[in-house]
Amino acid sequence: MLDSRLSAVADLVRSGTRFADVGTDHAYLPAFLLMGGKIEYAVCSDLRKGPLKNAEETVKKYGVADKVNLRLSDGLDAYSDGEVNEIAIAGMGGLLISEFIERTTWLKNTDIHLILQPMTHAEDLRKTLYENGFYIEKEVAVKDGDKLYIILSVYYSGIAETRTVPECVIGEIYKNSDPDSKEYLKALLKKYSIKYEMLKNAGKDYNESELVVKELEKWLK
Repeated sequence: MLDSRLSAVADLVRSGTRFADVGTDHAYLPAFLLMGGKIEYAVCSDLRKGPLKNAEETVKKYGVADKVNLRLSDGLDAYSDGEVNEIAIAGMGGLLISEFIERTTWLKNTDIHLILQPMTHAEDLRKTLYENGFYIEKEVAVKDGDKLYIILSVYYSGIAETRTVPECVIGEIYKNSDPDSKEYLKALLKKYSIKYEMLKNAGKDYNESELVVKELEKWLK
């Protein structure tokens, strides 16, 4: 029912929680979690009516419609404080996820668990999290087909931090020793090595890229 990416997201979900699937599309993730009894109920939201129609068909098909609330919402705008305590935002760009987090003040609650899977700009998302008092408990890299994805498990601590560029780029994935994590780090190294060479050859500031490359080389030894 779930691909490798969503299976990895599902593995991070806490049992017995009130779950939100933001940008739900077909609602496969909440349907899977409800069928397994892992969550109490789910709120599935999307900005468009089409994906919500798909979600409605899925939850009816798998017999969990009575435990699902479907709603139109731009990010978490249509949610209320205390309604959910487990939130997955998967398959969106890191900048968009950052916007949702910055404008949703009730997320600053130590009881809430965020599971974030950015498709792009993971470094910007990490920067936003650190600066807004969230901490990344752990990260998971997963390969699905020929693509690598990164998933962040996040809680609120209330301690805002300014992290270095390498810390925002690499996150917590260096702590892992599994093959997908190593491949993710190697892909980052390739990306930033190219960036470093391009900036250096163009006579532009390459210091940040160089720092990232050196840090990645250290963890890949």
